[in-house]
Amino acid sequence: MRFEVERIRAQAEEDFERAWRESAGLLRVKKGAHRHARKTRTHPLMDLLVEVRRVLLEEGFTEVVLPMIVDSSEVVKQYGPEAAVILDRVFFLAGLERPDIGMSRREREAILQLVPGFSKFEELQAILRRYKKGEVSADDLLEVMVSELGISEEQASGIVGRIFPQFKEMRPVPSTLSLRSHTTSLWFPALAEFLRREPLPIQLFSIGPKFRREQRLDRTHLYESWTASLVEMDEDLSLEDGKELTLRIFERLGFGEVELRTKRATSKYYAPGMEFEVFLASRGEEVEVADGGMYSPVALSRYGIPYPVFNLGIGLERLLMIRTGEEDVRRLVYPYLYTQPSFSDRELAGMVRVGEQPLTEEGRRIAEAIVRTAREHADAPSPCEFEAYRGEVGGRRVVVKLVEPEEGTRLIGPAGFNTLYVFEGNLVGLPPAGWKDDEFLRRVREKGVCTGITYLGALAALAAKRIEEAASEGKPVKIRVRNVKSPSDINVVVEEVAQRYLTSQRKRIDVRGPVFTTITAEFE
Repeated sequence: MRFEVERIRAQAEEDFERAWRESAGLLRVKKGAHRHARKTRTHPLMDLLVEVRRVLLEEGFTEVVLPMIVDSSEVVKQYGPEAAVILDRVFFLAGLERPDIGMSRREREAILQLVPGFSKFEELQAILRRYKKGEVSADDLLEVMVSELGISEEQASGIVGRIFPQFKEMRPVPSTLSLRSHTTSLWFPALAEFLRREPLPIQLFSIGPKFRREQRLDRTHLYESWTASLVEMDEDLSLEDGKELTLRIFERLGFGEVELRTKRATSKYYAPGMEFEVFLASRGEEVEVADGGMYSPVALSRYGIPYPVFNLGIGLERLLMIRTGEEDVRRLVYPYLYTQPSFSDRELAGMVRVGEQPLTEEGRRIAEAIVRTAREHADAPSPCEFEAYRGEVGGRRVVVKLVEPEEGTRLIGPAGFNTLYVFEGNLVGLPPAGWKDDEFLRRVREKGVCTGITYLGALAALAAKRIEEAASEGKPVKIRVRNVKSPSDINVVVEEVAQRYLTSQRKRIDVRGPVFTTITAEFE
């Protein structure tokens, strides 16, 4: 069912609770005609993630999941005097401080207006205290009120939303917690724990997002990006070992020409002169795609780690941009937000379908019989009448016929067996004969994508569906089609997204032609 969104939006603005409650009636509870589709597509970033993951596992690393949230104190421990600059780039987390809500006489009177006869004020006050203490979660507050106070969900929502303004006046209170801006900030405490659990060497990796408060969002900057990060710890581990590992990983990912450059300014969690960047060639330029190095003994000592550690972090978006040639990371990661819709002829053909279709086996046999009879007698001169089906449907005997009552024509008009094709973004009804003599139609036939839908096939499906519906009362059915001017005339649906695309691209929907036939059904 398609919603009238403008009407629903207007109703919600006037009375949200009522609109929320009543609009539930627009949704199905029991199974209808929906059929789950196979529209499997993978995201190229996730494809790369899977590939990198496989390489790292094959290199002998153990996969771990690192927390998304880190206390800023960890950054201070790792970066030392550089921490203030690093923390300027992070997203700090804040929480709403829950209010301490009392209950005045005025508020009690307001509750009585909303819930006539309400008497459980002490119980309500107790619930609000438990909410303040965190004993009742925000998600469960309304449910607890409904359960313990014996009121409706609408009344509970009204008490919270209209009677106690303290809920609307809550303001964020900052904390020292932040979204991780560097996977490194989680590796130090993780390594300290693994050192207690495993013998050397310790080889770990984690793939996931990191978050940075960029000053601008553009073709090379996003708030969030994905990183494949690894660490290796061993007593005799060297920087040269780490560089060899780096080159081996990139070679296995298909990048043979890799340049490692020592950074002039070293991050404080790395040892001086032991941080390097990884560059790959892309469209005549050198692009930095990874950063690695040996962790500083100073940073390691703050976690009680007495062994050398090598770290490498690979930026997956940048790696994917090089592979695909895409120059805008926004289009790469969020194509549905930053690119215009674009469809191949095959994709458009998949958005053209027969509208109403029979639901029963008998209905499908009727549709097949109509098409078969039409083909056998298409050129019969009119007036004429041919029986297509005699049998049962919905527990009733039915006789289905193809009829052309007018004189001087044929049972089926010239366009009756036109087939729908998509060619260069155009939807075209291609006739079964005569297309060889027309250059455009010849190109449609030879290079276009066939939908498999014929005019008469779609009409037969509509007739069969109508016959199924009429069987319960035994009413006669008559489907008459003359000159077709649009897909809807023959029971063909072009999905809305395809219609918008064809219109925006100034393509045409050329589904027309004389069909001139009648399908009838009489119940015995």
